[in-house]
Formats: sequence, C-alpha cells, structure tokens
Amino acid sequence: MVVLGSKVYVTGEARERALDGLRGLVNNRFGDLDVEFEIGHREDDFPVVTVSGPDEVVARNILREEFGEVVPSHEAGETYVGTLDSWDDDGFVLDAGPAGDVRIPAENLELGQGTPHQIRKRFGLVQHLPLRFVAGPEPRLADEEVDRLYDWKRGGDHGNGRVNTNSATRSEVRATVNKSGHAQDIVTVERLGLLEMSIICNPDTDAPGLLADIGRFMPSELLAVVP
Repeated sequence: MVVLGSKVYVTGEARERALDGLRGLVNNRFGDLDVEFEIGHREDDFPVVTVSGPDEVVARNILREEFGEVVPSHEAGETYVGTLDSWDDDGFVLDAGPAGDVRIPAENLELGQGTPHQIRKRFGLVQHLPLRFVAGPEPRLADEEVDRLYDWKRGGDHGNGRVNTNSATRSEVRATVNKSGHAQDIVTVERLGLLEMSIICNPDTDAPGLLADIGRFMPSELLAVVP
C-alpha cells in the first residue's frame, strides 16, 4: 500500500473524475507489469494505491517516484513530501498526512526576500501543491524543491511564464484553455500534483493576461509566475 503524496480534496462528481483520472495514470505507469491494483481515498484526502502481484515492489517504487509518498513518521535529515496547507507571517504549514502538519519557518524557505505571503504568490504556490522538505527540529524546503521553484522564476530554458492552478485535473485545465481561445498561447499543461497544474506559456504570452482570461472559467486558485 502506498499513500500518495498528493491530495484529492474535491467532492462529489469532481472527486470521482479525479480518482478515475488517477486510475488511468497509474495503469499507464504500470505498463506491462504483472500487478493488480485498487485505489482508495482516505478521510484526510490522500489517495491510497494497494498493489499486489509478482511485480508489486517495482510498482510501488514507480508510485513513490511519480507521486511521492506520505509516511507515518519522519527521520531528521531525510526528505519527504507534504502539501501546502496554509501560510502566515511565520512560514508555511505542510500537510504530511499520517505524520501530521509540518511547519517550515520563514527563514527556512530559502526563496529570497519577502514575507511567506509574498513568496507564495511570487512563486505561484497554490494551496495543496506538493512540496518536498527536509525533516528535522526546524524543517526546511528541500534543495531540489528550491531549485525547481527558482527555475520557474527564471522561466526555464526559454523564459516561459506560468499560470499555476489547483482543484482541476489536467484534462479540465486543457479544456478551459481551449474554451478561452488560448490553445495557441501555451506550450503544455504540466502536472504538479493530482489536482495542481502548471500552464506553461509561450515565450511571448503574458502569464497575468492569460490568468485574467481563463480565470472566469475555472473555480480554482490561479497564480501567475512571471520570469
């Protein structure tokens, strides 16, 4: 059993669509592996994938690599994943599932100047976004996470802006972009979590402008990342 490090926090039909999408993702990732799997949903909104069969060890490792895993306890100095739950002047609070909440002090975010509120908006950190952290008496964002977020601000290799979203599947975000007439203005929709996506703009597309145009079509939080 693997408790995935990304939440499904929507309800009703939206939850069923998200879990169906997860089922398809898992099936694709397992490819020709000789396994059977079932997907469940915990009360804390973290999905669970139960795997059985001759290739179950390989399959579980694929899940951990693809989605991350929340675990019951943390060991100081090791890297884990949690989802961005809340923020205040003192830092970020991550939901780490069975291990409980993890508070990352503002001075351990290592994302430059500004308050946690300002940092969150500058880097497009929508609520529930999975983030990797290093456990300890004063947890900190993992180096690879800091590098990833700075790469967003640099615009990657081509200076691309982004619009990050939550509460929607990848197919729903793509459909919204198409509906708003901006299909030609984006490169792709990158999956950040099960319901957290990043719309990568063309180099000549204004990310805040794209956000303004698609915002009325999406019941989501949207944050623009401008290089």
